Amino acid sequence: MIRILSSPASIGVTDSLSLPPAEQRIADALVSSPVLYTYPNEQQLRFEIALRARIVQAAVDLAKSRARFAIFRFSRCNSQFWERDERGGFQLRPGVPPSKAIGDIFINSELYAFECATAIVIVFYKAVLDTIDTSAFDRLFDRLLLYDWHTDRDLGIQTKKSKHFLPGDCLYFKNPEFDPATPQWQGENTIYLGDGLFYGHGIGIQTEDGIIAALNRKRKRGATKSAYLLSEITQVNFAYLSQFSRPLDGFRFPLRSSFIAGTLGSAAFLRR
Repeated sequence: MIRILSSPASIGVTDSLSLPPAEQRIADALVSSPVLYTYPNEQQLRFEIALRARIVQAAVDLAKSRARFAIFRFSRCNSQFWERDERGGFQLRPGVPPSKAIGDIFINSELYAFECATAIVIVFYKAVLDTIDTSAFDRLFDRLLLYDWHTDRDLGIQTKKSKHFLPGDCLYFKNPEFDPATPQWQGENTIYLGDGLFYGHGIGIQTEDGIIAALNRKRKRGATKSAYLLSEITQVNFAYLSQFSRPLDGFRFPLRSSFIAGTLGSAAFLRR
């Protein structure tokens, strides 16, 4: 369910201002969720929908790219944009705009190899790049380092307990009895794409059962405990990043006949 704290009068049924299909699916998921999502205004809601859609698209694009899975020791990158450090991380070269360096991962993907946590961070950065002003991106992330879950504080990575997730959320599959010889398979960081599908670097786009089955094949001999999906989600800070948004189309939340809108004071509520 969605709660918008201001401008409830602008909530109404409309066909002419409906969202693109990828964004409409996310709007539908927000409205249908048993979790209450609260926004100060419609524009911040609009930004989150747009950014979530771009996270999903960036994950699909990375899955289709020629970037490979590799543990840190064997990671690789395009040296024109990045310096590979002794840990296997990628440090932005001096004078290189971070927007160009992130974009290059998707343009010259065959030059890159990294593990699953770095892949998720790359997806987040690419989605943010596609949603906020480019000059703001270059200013916010001018000391970019891609290494495991190391992220710039302006990305605002947050992890919280929850059994409910939306397209664009990062979820973790834990493999409690992984093979010690391949510790990289102790779990898999994934992006939820919607429609029951997840992207995990090194595994690809799979259902929940597909991710679990892939991890179970990486368990130690005699293992009896299955891999499983943790009840936690990891997200960027949508509210903070929204202040750097590129201009978005005028927004009036497109209700469908199956949506119920109510008001309480200055707040509007949307649910299925």
